[in-house]
Amino acid sequence: QVQLVESGGGLVQAGDSLRLSCVASGGAISNYLMAWFRQAPGKEREFVAGITWRGTNVHFADSVKGRVTISRDNGKNTVFLQMYRLKPEDTAVYYCAASTLIAGPVSVVAWEYEYWGQGTQVTVSS
Repeated sequence: QVQLVESGGGLVQAGDSLRLSCVASGGAISNYLMAWFRQAPGKEREFVAGITWRGTNVHFADSVKGRVTISRDNGKNTVFLQMYRLKPEDTAVYYCAASTLIAGPVSVVAWEYEYWGQGTQVTVSS
């Protein structure tokens, strides 16, 4: 059973940058499609970014495109989400997710990811 632990969240000001990390244990994630989702208060969980197991394909939500990068280090069982020029509307709990079910490109559908972390809070003040 893969366990995911996110870190790197915090309180920042608009325009700042932040890097989130997701470390996996209990198994190698080298064959997993990895993604980040976020959930703001009163809103549904939404896809942010995803990366295929070799890192050759990435996909971003329109709301973060151009401000976010996603990368992975399979040797360290870690996935990163680097966020730039943060906005107050980026405030949310950010979740790391892993999937062995998705055979194709990155999926934006939450239920296709079977492993989830507990989340890390990102708060962006204006």
